Amino acid sequence: MSMEVKKNSLRAWMLAARPKTLTGAAVPVMIGLALAWIDAQQYEGSVFSWTAAVLCLLFAFIMQIDANFVNDFVDYAKGTDDRETRLGPERACAQGWVGIESMKHAIAATTILACIVGLPLVLFGGLEMIFVGAACVVFCFLYTTHLSYIGLGDLLVLLFFGLVPVCITYYVQLHTITPQVVVASLACGLVIDALLLVNNFRDRDTDSFAGKKTLVVRIGAKASLALYLGVGIVACLMGLMFWYNGHQLAFLLPLIYLAFHFFTWLRMKQLWEGRELNTCLEKTARNIFIYGLLVTIGLLL
Repeated sequence: MSMEVKKNSLRAWMLAARPKTLTGAAVPVMIGLALAWIDAQQYEGSVFSWTAAVLCLLFAFIMQIDANFVNDFVDYAKGTDDRETRLGPERACAQGWVGIESMKHAIAATTILACIVGLPLVLFGGLEMIFVGAACVVFCFLYTTHLSYIGLGDLLVLLFFGLVPVCITYYVQLHTITPQVVVASLACGLVIDALLLVNNFRDRDTDSFAGKKTLVVRIGAKASLALYLGVGIVACLMGLMFWYNGHQLAFLLPLIYLAFHFFTWLRMKQLWEGRELNTCLEKTARNIFIYGLLVTIGLLL
């Protein structure tokens, strides 16, 4: 049963922003900042900028909300979000909580705000930050409108929730990128991709019917379930890079995350299909934050 929400109310916009997804935006920046902080200690004087750190975090948050608005609007316009058949959490446009024109204006506003917040990073990372920011905006729209329908969503997660945010957050602080940062960014992307995998695992039948060829639709349910477990295991094994570089806790602590990830996988395997998989979606979002927190603590201690 749909909840009662007043159209275009503050509650409606909060639901449209999907605050639970902000863990996926925060974790890459957290890890990038932790890596930058420990490496900055090698230099004399203060080379770590808290201003740049806050700007990176704010930009990530706003872009995530922007992406959520775009996803809400486009899926409704394409007919992918049907209030009768949808298995996932209710969406603002489909439920009538937010008007179509209002959502268009919100997308424009959040896109502009993200650009305003991100532009000062040019002072810390150079003019190349303009191209990075432009890529984030462009692919924010391309993901929902085209790329998610042809099975490239998981690749974009690796890029824009792994490589780009972790590496760029580090780069604006120290103007370089190390092998450890690259490995950490890929591991982060794999952990966050678990969220997309469980989402698409739940929607595999409706996506297939709608012609949305996600990776899960392409490889099938059993392989996707194995892949969900695999991304968590591989991400933790990649943490051996931390051990090699003298940060043993950054490898050991995330093994706690792996236990949570494993039990979420077992739950997915048990439920297999239906709206009940939304509990696995919530647990996966929680697991992502646990991973990011444990890696960050492990690096800083």
